[in-house]
Amino acid sequence: MRKLPTQERAQRTIETIFETTAQILESEGPAGLTTNKVAEKAGFSIGTLYQYFPSKEAILTALIARERRRVMDELDALMENAENQVGQLDPKTFLRQFIRINIEGLGSGRSAKRAMVRFAWQHDHHEDITQALRETAERIAISMQRIHHPKLRPPTPAMMFVVTRAVIGAIRSASLEKSPLLGSVEFEDELVRLAWGMLSEQDDA
Repeated sequence: MRKLPTQERAQRTIETIFETTAQILESEGPAGLTTNKVAEKAGFSIGTLYQYFPSKEAILTALIARERRRVMDELDALMENAENQVGQLDPKTFLRQFIRINIEGLGSGRSAKRAMVRFAWQHDHHEDITQALRETAERIAISMQRIHHPKLRPPTPAMMFVVTRAVIGAIRSASLEKSPLLGSVEFEDELVRLAWGMLSEQDDA
């Protein structure tokens, strides 16, 4: 971004640009996205848009980063809440909530549309994905250590590596393949079953 929004009006302008960009991607695909079209549909002059973003690539980069950060913030809030409920936590319910946030944010789309999420997977840099997965694995491991639930295995680097890549990899594939399973109860159930089998003690798997 060329400048950061410091006032409420500027923040609303950024939000409108992001929402309009996602709508165009959803309806017309990447080929139909231009800065002129974003400005026109958003109701701004092209000069206003260029105050914040020098190109459509810059808009997309900022939008993708914001959506990924939003997912991470939601996961952090979920895990913090779980850590504060030690002794009362149902680990399988927690796991389902964790997976649901990932499906909605990184697969089926929420504030960003499915096309936007799919575009992010298609054009993201490998190192960015790797970093996000590493952060997620480390955060889960810390939470599991703090929760210390008898139904959960003690976290290890190998366990965290496999479970995060398995879950996120399945969501990524479903997004890129435009799978009708994405967002379905069946898809969520299978991911929960997969992750639970990796994270739980053998007699509870």
